[in-house]
Amino acid sequence: MEIFSQLIFNSIIAGAVYALIALGFNLIYGATKFLNLAHGVMTAIGGYTVFYFTKTLDWNIYLAVIIGILFAGLIGFSLDKFVYFPLRKRKASNMVLLVASFGAFTAIQAIIAILFNSRFQTLSQNTSAQKSFEIFGGVITQTQLIILASAALIMTGLVLLLHKTRFGKAIKAISDDEEVAKIVGINTNKIIGYVFFIGSAIAGFAGILVGFDTGIEPTMGLDLLFKGVIASIVGGIGNLYGGVLGAFLLGFVENFGIWKISGDWKDAIAFALLIVFLIFRPRGIMNK
Repeated sequence: MEIFSQLIFNSIIAGAVYALIALGFNLIYGATKFLNLAHGVMTAIGGYTVFYFTKTLDWNIYLAVIIGILFAGLIGFSLDKFVYFPLRKRKASNMVLLVASFGAFTAIQAIIAILFNSRFQTLSQNTSAQKSFEIFGGVITQTQLIILASAALIMTGLVLLLHKTRFGKAIKAISDDEEVAKIVGINTNKIIGYVFFIGSAIAGFAGILVGFDTGIEPTMGLDLLFKGVIASIVGGIGNLYGGVLGAFLLGFVENFGIWKISGDWKDAIAFALLIVFLIFRPRGIMNK
């Protein structure tokens, strides 16, 4: 019973992290229609920004978290302004944008490794002193509860943003048809830039939460990117609700899949789930 309860908690926490990645990824994909692989490295940017300001400069941790979120958003916005926008202006194909995003991912990850080395780091001040709660035989930490609450709040905030504001309606219009959106007077490039900022900031926040929960390393963005992309495709790429459903499904399949076998199989199980959906339901759980 204790193992079963812990697996459920582990699945929910993993699903919440994957959901944060998928939310930002789907938001950007919906507006641009290309797979932004650089989205994954935003998690490392957020995590290492907090690490620098708290461990090196000894700043207030809450201020460092805010700076980390904003800095990740700014990097995402800058990538769109100086890399993706010029390519879109030249009518570059989605494949070219995909390769450009992968190049940005590789370059930023290398810069982080050079600046901070490749050692595993933790953002928690005192890991042993972290509060934990036992529920039905399973244990969940205070940081993990914050991850769950953050995922719920960000999901709710994005839904309200898209459905209750003019800015959100402009995003939906661009997602439906960018050319028509231009005709009706929407500054699509400006809106897309803001979308990159929001999506990247969410990914940066996810990286910060992961840093407090387990730790950070320069290559952390690759694994989180893969899980976020798999969750997005399984749930329905471009669909925020589908991305969240896919994230939690992936979290449960991964964690229950390694119940009786080694945890090294977790990634293989995730890709097996992706292959099953690509074969039998390529559009995902929910349509765009």
